[in-house]
Amino acid sequence: MDIAAQLKRARARAGLSLRELAERAGTSHSTLAAYEQGRVTPNVETAERILRAAGYELNSRLVVHIDEAKRERQIRDVLLLAGAFPTRHSPTLQAPRFPGTR
Repeated sequence: MDIAAQLKRARARAGLSLRELAERAGTSHSTLAAYEQGRVTPNVETAERILRAAGYELNSRLVVHIDEAKRERQIRDVLLLAGAFPTRHSPTLQAPRFPGTR
């Protein structure tokens, strides 16, 4: 997450100047400018305070990253392992009979 861009976007959408948002958030406009330019990274609590002052909230999601190459190797290994087992195929499908079926 690019917190600098998020802060700048929230301020712009709220229609606030640097000074207005800084005052609402209880910080200086120079500090807020440094956050928005990415020269300084605010801690989570500070970022939340600034976003709330602009009328927004910090919302982050944890997304699982899937390593596609690793997943391919795993599937290939499983298929190779499955192919190593002997198979016997019946000419007819054998399925259990359930009550009330023919």
